[in-house]
Parts: sequence; structure tokens; C-alpha cells
Amino acid sequence: MATPMIDVQHLTKRYGQHMALDGVSFSVNAGEVVGFLGPNGAGKSTTMRILTTFMAATSGTARVGGDCVFEQPDRVRERIGYMPENNPLPLDLRVADYLGFRAELKHLAKREAVGRVSEVMEQCGIADVAKRFIGQLSRGYRQRVGMADALLAKPELIVLDEPTSGLDPNQVRSVRRLIRELAGEHTVLISSHILSEIEMTCDRVVILHEGRLLASGALNDLMAKANATVTAEMQAPLPEVQQWAAELALGQAEIAGQPDGYVRCQFAGAIDGSARERIFAAANERGWTLRELSRKAPSLEDLFVSLTQEKEEPQ
Repeated sequence: MATPMIDVQHLTKRYGQHMALDGVSFSVNAGEVVGFLGPNGAGKSTTMRILTTFMAATSGTARVGGDCVFEQPDRVRERIGYMPENNPLPLDLRVADYLGFRAELKHLAKREAVGRVSEVMEQCGIADVAKRFIGQLSRGYRQRVGMADALLAKPELIVLDEPTSGLDPNQVRSVRRLIRELAGEHTVLISSHILSEIEMTCDRVVILHEGRLLASGALNDLMAKANATVTAEMQAPLPEVQQWAAELALGQAEIAGQPDGYVRCQFAGAIDGSARERIFAAANERGWTLRELSRKAPSLEDLFVSLTQEKEEPQ
């Protein structure tokens, strides 16, 4: 079996009495693009800092390409390109000079460094500002400089914390395209609060909440388990629809009478694939006129909200 690019087992991080990570375990295979999700304070940035050797864990293990993050940090750093959230950059350096300096720190040979700096500036769309001071750039351009830095040494693993923060829609699209181009040749771990971007970019997701793992797996598999919504509008007495919906047991039902005499019923929950057929048959049997019968496929946002809200509900 191939060695996972990321292998985290029972990872725990405690700050005094606060448990930032509580026994988190997950793995990422080489060449995958994985979304790292969770509300603010879920433990995403803490995990990323541990994986990139910027922070020690309280207990547990973390490996990158088989190398232990705690025992072999130098080897791990050679494998990783990291762009933290709110990436700190020296405002008094020109873009090309800064990337040249970073290439030197990453032990690139001088001739190779010159070529790589040019390549990553082209890749990230910053070649036109190569001679400008970083302090003169917009937030979007500074994000792109951070991306270029993360790509410099052709790392096996690229870790991006909120890579599209501050970018306009065109820049977001170009970053998305760049990330997809990196897939296969590199492994990419992305943290983002823009769920639609994760949905369009990633093959798998890892979801944290309050320092614990909620879900991890292929996006398609997790979405298949998520709650779809089936909506039906029928001409029928409201009390009868309420009783009928309870007997049908298709999941949580929201029922409301409409001004024109129709009743709108939305089923959300563990709905099987035959839900619409069962609703149609039941309404037809009662002689109700159906005006609408539709199914809304779940989105990543629906999955994320259902998982995190479930954990936040009072006991």
C-alpha cells in the first residue's frame, strides 16, 4: 500500500484548559486535492501549523510523506509549500527580489532559482508586478505572491490557508484553475470558508468542529449521504396534509398553508430515492391535485450545516 502524503493519528493540542484538537485522525493520499473545512475555531489552522512544523502537538502523531513532523521537521519542510492565512510579507521588498530571497532560503541553486521565480510569477499572474514593492500591491496581488512562494520549490504537498481571501471573482477563478492544474503532480490541502470553491476544486473533504473530526471522505460519497429536500404543493386541507406527512415518515417536514388554498410541504432528512414516487402515489390516492413535486440535491453547504448544527444542538 502506498504511503499517504498526510497521515494524522489521534492528534491533540491543548492550550491550558482549552482543547484545540481532540484526537483528530485522517489521511490524504498523494495527488489528491482535499478541502479542510470547519467553523471558526474548529482547529483547521492549528492542524495546518502542526503539519507544517510551525507548532508542536500535545500528543498524537503526524507524518508527511512518511516523515514524522516532530522527529524529522527539516525533511518535512522540504516536502511542503505553505501559505498561511493573512500571509505576512515584507512590504519594503520588490516582488521578484522577495521570491529570489525565498528561493535561496529553500536551497534552490542560483540558476534554478532564477528560472523558478519566473515560472511561479507567470503561474500566479504576478509577472507584471515583478518590480513593484509588495507594499504597493492590493490584497489580491499579495495573496498571489504568497501562492508563488508556496510553489517555488516544487513541493510534494501544498498547504493553502484561505488562498482566495481578498481576491475578485476573476482572480478566484484563476486560482481555482491553478489548483486543479497542480493536482496529480502535487498533493493540495486547502482551508477555505467559501464552500462553493471547495466543492468545485476538491476531490475529498475533511470537516472539523470544536477540535474533533466530523467527517472525512470523497466529496461524492459524503454528498450522497447528505440530506436532500423534496418539496410538494398540493390542494388539500391543511390538517389532512399534516397527518399524511407524519404517516409518510420521509424525514423532517415543514408544512405551511398558501393564500390560494394549496399547502406547501418540504421534507428534509434521510429521504430515500423513491420519495417523489411515494408522495405522488399518496397524493393521487387521496385525490389531491399536485402543483409541484421537486427534489433539491444537497450541496456541500447543506452537508456542512447539517453536520455542524447537529453538534451544536443542546442536549
